[in-house]
Amino acid sequence: MQVVCAGGGPASLYLAILLKLQDPGRDVRVHERDPAGATYGWGVTYWPEMLARLAACDEVSAHTIEKESVCWSGGVAHIRDRTTSHDGDEGFAIGRHRLLEILAERATGLGVDVRYGHPVLPGDPALDGDLVVAGDGSRSALRDEHREHFGTRVELGNNRFVWLGTTRVFTSFTFAFVDTGHGWLWCYAYGFDGTHSTCVVECSPETWAGLGLGSMARADTLKLLESLLAKPLRGHPLIDRTESDGPLPWQQFRTVTNRVWSRGNLVLLGDAAHTTHYSIGAGTTLAMQDAMALARALRDPGPLPAALGHYERTRRRELLPHQSAARHSANWYENLTRYVDLAPHQMFALLGQRHSPLLPYVPPQLYYRVDRAVDRTQALRSLKRWLGPRVARILQNK
Repeated sequence: MQVVCAGGGPASLYLAILLKLQDPGRDVRVHERDPAGATYGWGVTYWPEMLARLAACDEVSAHTIEKESVCWSGGVAHIRDRTTSHDGDEGFAIGRHRLLEILAERATGLGVDVRYGHPVLPGDPALDGDLVVAGDGSRSALRDEHREHFGTRVELGNNRFVWLGTTRVFTSFTFAFVDTGHGWLWCYAYGFDGTHSTCVVECSPETWAGLGLGSMARADTLKLLESLLAKPLRGHPLIDRTESDGPLPWQQFRTVTNRVWSRGNLVLLGDAAHTTHYSIGAGTTLAMQDAMALARALRDPGPLPAALGHYERTRRRELLPHQSAARHSANWYENLTRYVDLAPHQMFALLGQRHSPLLPYVPPQLYYRVDRAVDRTQALRSLKRWLGPRVARILQNK
């Protein structure tokens, strides 16, 4: 089997590794449009269960990823001039650039042909293979050529956001919420190596417009954001990797869904197939899990359409809870003013509950009190998990 992957992100590279481990005789090629070492973003997060899944698939790359990652635990929230914190689950982060290096080195070591600076577009002879994998991101050119067949749908979030870095190394997942006078602005920050952290800054469209962030010069925007987020940054600068002139590249999150994931020998992978809001920190993890599922579907000989159908059904089922959590998480931030007047510890508690389908329908103070009472009893916790999605469906259908 000849496999051609368009896009050299983590999902494509990991799929190439797994396919070569299954059958060293496979011809597997990865085409990445950017030069080697070029990447967007800063760090990516993942959880201990993901590390276990990586180790089960390929111990060699899993060991290197773990060694190069940093560990953080718990959370801190700065809300106006107050700070609150809580103990939480352990998480991991790694620089996106380093993750891509690890996966590319492992892939080439197994015989994968990884080609950089080589974009592939529809009709390119390089796409001549038994299986073509569209791993070329949420704006996939290979998918969009057959947009009607795939039933591609893109929904834009209301809020504006920008990915930045900082030299402040956060050892806990950190949030900061600031009233700017034009509305609220906030950040999510986490360390990913010994010298840098990711800092995602987000705000409502009203705040974005009121502060003039859409037209403000890049250097002036960074200075303004540094002053607004002075408490968590502790004097450290914010860093932007964008090289072009003009304002910072503020975005609206693109939620991508597709009615089907394959067409003939073309199959969608990662963000080309689906996206989940960055506030749940699962995008790279879910894309690499796509690669695991597709590799498993291709493990045994059989008709390609059957394998691709099995892959799609498996991943759709596995993605449902994550997509639900992402949708509710994005909604929580788009309705931030519903929660900001709570006591800081209450707001932080509901921040941790933002994935709940019930939260938008229950007054925040009441939800907080009931949730604290429920969590004291195991039986009530189980009832809450069972009841929540069912009540939400009834409320949403009214």
